[in-house]
Amino acid sequence: MMYKAIALSAAITGLCASTALAATLGPLVSASELETALADTDAPTVLDIRGDAYADGHIEGAVAAPYGLFRGPSENPGATVPVDQLEATYEELGLEPDAPIVIVAQGATDTEFGAAARVYWTLKSSGFTELSILNGGAQAWVNAGLPVSKEAVTPEPTELDISWNDAWTAETPEVADVVAGEQQALLLDARPEAFYEGKKAHGAAEKPGTLPGAENYPYTRFFQSGATAIGQISDVQELKASLGVSDGQEIVSFCNTGHWAATNWFALSEMAGLENVKLYPGSMVEYSKTGGEMQNSPGLFRNLLNQVTGGN
Repeated sequence: MMYKAIALSAAITGLCASTALAATLGPLVSASELETALADTDAPTVLDIRGDAYADGHIEGAVAAPYGLFRGPSENPGATVPVDQLEATYEELGLEPDAPIVIVAQGATDTEFGAAARVYWTLKSSGFTELSILNGGAQAWVNAGLPVSKEAVTPEPTELDISWNDAWTAETPEVADVVAGEQQALLLDARPEAFYEGKKAHGAAEKPGTLPGAENYPYTRFFQSGATAIGQISDVQELKASLGVSDGQEIVSFCNTGHWAATNWFALSEMAGLENVKLYPGSMVEYSKTGGEMQNSPGLFRNLLNQVTGGN
C-alpha cells in the first residue's frame, strides 16, 4: 500500500520561538529552549521518565518519574492507570496541574518519543495544562553540550484532586461501536506495516491483525530518516489530505499498547492542532482479547509460521 508522505521541515526544532518562552513553552521544546526556560524564575518541572538511566546523569533539578508509573500491567500494558493511583503518583512527584512540566525520554531511537507522548497524554487527560516534550530527549540535551547531574531530586509532595477528562480517550466499547458501524471515526493504526498486515503481533496480544477498516499510518512518518526528534509539520492541509479526514472528524489512534499511537496522537492533536483526535490506550492487545472482529488475522497455521519466521 502506498502513502503520501508528510511534508516535514528540515529543521528539527521546538514549536515555539525562544522569544515566546516567557509566555508558554508549547508542546515541543528544543534543548536550547529548555536551557533558557530553566534559568527563568518560573522554571518548569522536568520529568525524567527514563527509569534507571536517571541515576547515570540527568538534567539538573529533574524529577525521576519512570515510564512504568504511567503504564498498565504486563497482560495489558496500554491500560490506563486508575485515577486514584495517578493522583498519588502526581502528589509524590510534587506536581501541580497549572505549573509547567517538560517530559524527557531518552531519545536514542524514534520509538522512545512515544513514551514521552504517552505521559503527556496521561497528564493532559488528568487536567495538567502547561505540558511540553523535550524533542530528542536526554540525548538531544547531551548532544547540545549541556550539563548533567547525578544528584537525585526529592520533590516536595503536593495535595491534589484529580479527575480524568476522556475528551482524548477512546475505550474498547467506543472502538467496537466504530467497527460495527454504529459510530463514525477514522481508525488509524500507528504500527509498522508488518503488524498491520498480521505478520507480527505483540507478545501480549491474543492474535495478530488490525481493526476492520483501519488505515495504516506508521508513527515513523513523523520523523525524518534516522532522526530521533520528531519533525515539524509544515503543511497541515496536506497532512489532512493524506489521512483523508475533514475538519472535526474523529480520529482514533491505536497500536499494540498505546505507545506508538501516542506519537500519532501527539502529532495530530498537539502539533497539527486537529480537533477530536483520541488515543485508544489498550489498543490491539486489549481489543484482541475481546473476541471482536479483526482484519488481516492469519489462520492458525499461518500465525504459527509467522511466529517462527518473524513474519517474513
